[in-house]
Amino acid sequence: MADKEATVYILDLGEPMADCHNGRTESDLDWSMRYVWDKISTTVAASRKTWTIGVIGLNTDATDNRYARDGLDGYDNISVLQPIGPMTMTSLRELHSIIKPSRSSSGDAISAIVVALKMIEDFTRKLKYKRRIILVTNAESPIDDDSLEDVAQKLNEFNVELVVIGADFDDAEYGFKEEDKSREKATNEKALEKLVSQCDNGVFGTMAQAVEELSIPRVKPVKPFKAYDSLLTLGDPAKYESSALSISVERYFKTKRAPIPSASTVVVRPEHGGPTQNDGDDDVQMGGTEFSGVKHMRTYRINDPDAPGGKRDVDFDELEKGYQYGRTVVPFSESDFSVTKLETKKGFTILGFIPFTSYEPFLNMGESGIIVAKKQNDEAELALSALIHALHELESYAVARYVQKDGAQPQILLLKPNPGIDDSFECLYDVPLPFAEDVRSYQFPPLDKVLTVTGQILTREHRLLPSDDLNEAMSDFVDAMDLSTFAVDEDTGEPAEYAPVDELYNPVIHRMNQAIRARAVHPDRPIEPPAEILLRFSRPPEKLLDKAKPEIDALVEAAELKKVPAKAQGKRYGGRGNSKKDQAKPLSGLDIDSLLGETTARRSATATISPENAIPEFKQALATADDDATIERAVKQMGDIVRKLVADSFADVLYAQAAEKLGVMREELIGLELPGVYNKFVTGLKKSILSGELNGDRREMWFKFVVGGRLGLVTGEESEVSEVEEEEARAVS
Repeated sequence: MADKEATVYILDLGEPMADCHNGRTESDLDWSMRYVWDKISTTVAASRKTWTIGVIGLNTDATDNRYARDGLDGYDNISVLQPIGPMTMTSLRELHSIIKPSRSSSGDAISAIVVALKMIEDFTRKLKYKRRIILVTNAESPIDDDSLEDVAQKLNEFNVELVVIGADFDDAEYGFKEEDKSREKATNEKALEKLVSQCDNGVFGTMAQAVEELSIPRVKPVKPFKAYDSLLTLGDPAKYESSALSISVERYFKTKRAPIPSASTVVVRPEHGGPTQNDGDDDVQMGGTEFSGVKHMRTYRINDPDAPGGKRDVDFDELEKGYQYGRTVVPFSESDFSVTKLETKKGFTILGFIPFTSYEPFLNMGESGIIVAKKQNDEAELALSALIHALHELESYAVARYVQKDGAQPQILLLKPNPGIDDSFECLYDVPLPFAEDVRSYQFPPLDKVLTVTGQILTREHRLLPSDDLNEAMSDFVDAMDLSTFAVDEDTGEPAEYAPVDELYNPVIHRMNQAIRARAVHPDRPIEPPAEILLRFSRPPEKLLDKAKPEIDALVEAAELKKVPAKAQGKRYGGRGNSKKDQAKPLSGLDIDSLLGETTARRSATATISPENAIPEFKQALATADDDATIERAVKQMGDIVRKLVADSFADVLYAQAAEKLGVMREELIGLELPGVYNKFVTGLKKSILSGELNGDRREMWFKFVVGGRLGLVTGEESEVSEVEEEEARAVS
């Protein structure tokens, strides 16, 4: 069952909270509300109805609480801003609009705690809840400390956690002390600290630390989830009752992938009738605008000459699934699917054993689990312990077939023994293994030797093999960049791990969560940059780079690294005037034209681009072109090759080759500042494809490889000389 929480926030809205202190440019209220909004928005994002929130205003101009209505003294200027209940986006917006400083400063914080305690008592009764009261104040208002012991006793009786966070409260552990503190604030601060110390479950802290820790991502606590509760078998107990092994076990998830928050598609409601009361999947209000969820409805039509318009609507039940095989759609009925579907039964069976040395870590396929003996089953604990120790002593893993429930897809799991020698916890860890269809084998040339065309094997001197100086320089560089001992332990002063696992956060997930919370609370403000803790390990530390600079310089020198010059942009020829511009010079400084002669340029004017070597010949033709006619002739030949590939392709076999040549043509013509030539060709290519001129229906080539591969018209953003706007390019695509 999900945890139930009841949290009441007591917010000091008194007049002193509107002042700025200790060099801050924002008021104490705005500064403190950073912490409160972060906590509340986190609860809203969790969307758990069992996480309830109530809000009380302290030092409000009005008075609205149960005790004041009953005529009791000491409860003035305390208002219940929101009763305890689920927090929604609508209630968050309403709360945001009323959190403003008042003109009062006579409310009693201890009385506000009593009001919050009564709210929790009435709401939770004797049910199992995690109860919490959070007081946010700067303690500038008078506090009646006569009944501190009674209040603390009542808090302990109902097991309520009291959290008091004050603006500019002294905290020796954090290292903060406010200078020139008023006598009244110092007295009130000590009274609150005394109250917290008398509580069995209390926290007293300064707001500076709370705000600073907001940038630290909060890891979501996850309860153990039982995925399997049955037998782990070795052999078939039904056939071999005397020799088969059968152990009652339970399997829990050890690691679970954290997903990125999903997005929902919404539209602005055409009628705006005030605040939306329904915050479910249908309606929600953000920033004063009401949105409604998008509901999808599909209709299916088939060609029917007898129907009006030549098409007829059909029900979904009349359809069959189809899978594309090339350009052909192969129907796959439910009866066919039932034949191919594997009928499985819930089970966990060990198939065999392999030594530790036969397993490679890269074979891990997903989330890991943990297997323990069934609770309060001594026989199962003894049997599983014997299996675990046998695997450990033989240095072997077990390979098992796992089916979580009837009809589920089977998994092959690798079981690793944990004999509990170091941590006294015996269990089996498991991780999914790939099936044969999941493995893709690729061959790469070796890094330590070179095989020449004559069959000779070179292992020492070759331009592709590292020299001894390079190997030594790389080894020194790796040692110098070692992060395992770069940090310093704050307690002992000894070298420590720079990037421990528990401080490595997924920047995508936590940055997204931070942005969602910020946008929920302040829809009109710009989102702040990512927290430094998320970017800390995205780059090497500056001190380490400075320390390793000699090794880096030595590595650059040994590897003979040179900076690659920027790619030359613009025309590489003189256009119609035949007056050549300066061309990009090679790093060697040699005059290639003088070495090879002028015959290359003369040959390119009449040369034909062959389909077998189209790309190099096309680039060579453009590089040696002296006028527009030569370029247009090369483009026409390349275009004919692209068209022929599309027309001759069996299904989509040759589409990728055509798209590759089209991409080269596009890139080269952009570099020559002739995007119009490419745009003219690609426009004609689309007409030919859509009209069926290229040997049938070739629309897949256009939409998947041209549009999907971003090979459409060249816009003005890609080339300054292009006159095509972005909207026109999208229309053509």
